[in-house]
Amino acid sequence: MNKAEFIDLVKKVGEYDTKKDAEKAVNSFVDAISKALSKKQSVELVGFGKFETAVQKAKSGKVPGSHKTYTTKEKSVPKFRPGKGLKDQVAKAKK
Repeated sequence: MNKAEFIDLVKKVGEYDTKKDAEKAVNSFVDAISKALSKKQSVELVGFGKFETAVQKAKSGKVPGSHKTYTTKEKSVPKFRPGKGLKDQVAKAKK
């Protein structure tokens, strides 16, 4: 599902009058999560999940097909942990 399809779904589920209102809601949600994560804050939506930042350690590797090696730097990455409600809903859909 791409963003346009997701906005249509949000319009339908959220009973928004226009697609523009639904798009504004989706963009606001994404921007709010992004700002919180950039400030190293976590966002927990009970039953849905938790958005947080995690530190990805530096690592070294080898380029396939050559003898070159590389090293990455330590960095912060976004992380999502699904909540019990979301896990249960997805498990029911599988059946």
